[in-house]
Amino acid sequence: MVLHNIQQYGLILLVLKPASRVHADAYEAVFNALAHPARRRILLTIHFNQGAMTAGDLAAMFVHAWQTTTRHLQVLEKAGLLRHERQGRMRIYRLERKQLALVSDWLAHFQGVAKHRAGGKTDVQNKKKPRSNSVKPQSA
Repeated sequence: MVLHNIQQYGLILLVLKPASRVHADAYEAVFNALAHPARRRILLTIHFNQGAMTAGDLAAMFVHAWQTTTRHLQVLEKAGLLRHERQGRMRIYRLERKQLALVSDWLAHFQGVAKHRAGGKTDVQNKKKPRSNSVKPQSA
């Protein structure tokens, strides 16, 4: 991605432009796939099962109809988040960690902004402790 500074109305705006249209399409496909909670659960389920599961095992873990599960798997595969291989009559789905890295790369842009705003600290480190509502005794 390429960063561009644009000064408009006294504000500095950072515009992120993808290095190529293909790269932009990859981001769009990944975030569209992750937009559905069932697909996020499928990815987590595969992740916590050593990164690979058969289609049948996946379908058994969800209450969706088989057709719904396969449709979610197709969307994840088209986005490059999963790949499958056939072993006999079984399809084994595996995570594509390289494609998942697009998400953390994109989110890293916001971590830099949060640190800059907080003077080098993250937003969590920069928060002040709430004041106590207790009344301090006055000295005589």
